[in-house]
Amino acid sequence: QVQLVESGGGLVQAGGSLRLSCAASGRTFSYYVMGWFRQAPGKEREFVAAISSSGRSTNYADSVKGRFTISRDNAKNTVYLQMNSLKPEDTAVYYCAADSQHYYILYSPDKYDYWGQGTQVTVSS
Repeated sequence: QVQLVESGGGLVQAGGSLRLSCAASGRTFSYYVMGWFRQAPGKEREFVAAISSSGRSTNYADSVKGRFTISRDNAKNTVYLQMNSLKPEDTAVYYCAADSQHYYILYSPDKYDYWGQGTQVTVSS
């Protein structure tokens, strides 16, 4: 069992930056692909970024490529999402997720079996 706790959300002006953190419990964190997803009101949960267990491979949604960076520190059981040049359309609840079943990055939320409670990110124009 893995528990994930996100932090770092908040209110920021357009063009600003935030860094989200996701702290994981358990000794198997380093084996898992980790992902960030987001869900805006009235919309489906969507893929934002993911990182392989080693951290050597990353993938991003086209909408955040070049602005967001995902990273992980396996010694601290933590995954991060650095968000720069934020836009109002980035406003959403951001969720951290872990995939314990696959060794490669997948984009569908239903492939991830552990989820955090979410953290709100609001970008004002």
